[in-house]
Amino acid sequence: MPSFDIVSEVDSAELLNASQNTEREITNRYDFRNVDTEIKFANDIITLQAESDFQVQQLLDVLRAQLVKRKVDPLTMDFNNEPTHRGKAFFVEVRFKQGIDKDLARKITKLIKDSKMKVQAQIQGDQVRVTGKKRDDLQAAMQLLRESNLEQPIQFKNFRD
Repeated sequence: MPSFDIVSEVDSAELLNASQNTEREITNRYDFRNVDTEIKFANDIITLQAESDFQVQQLLDVLRAQLVKRKVDPLTMDFNNEPTHRGKAFFVEVRFKQGIDKDLARKITKLIKDSKMKVQAQIQGDQVRVTGKKRDDLQAAMQLLRESNLEQPIQFKNFRD
């Protein structure tokens, strides 16, 4: 029976590359000359530090642009809009959503069931397995999910006939 898995993953290597490219771009920008900035990457968390909250917001914009260049969807970013102030610096920790949480998984399964397609969706941990009798039905389900407005980017893996 044909099936595929719906997952939400972010490649750690791409996050590292995006953080390094952000750091490289900041060193070349005129508005960041003589400004104490720091970009750290550890455990899939990017920490941005600057002297003012406006500069932290600019760091976020540069990071977002670098993520797009590396083909990582910025919707995976999870951070507090207000930078944290400690000492002379402002910080923002950017975390990245990994896996599909239960609410989104329920929303995906409900969306598939409401479409009246001849496929079944099952929640399996942090992913959703979709099975059906025909390959065309599975591809129609993929198209439905691509067109729907989910709050998190999804990928399709393990497409089996």
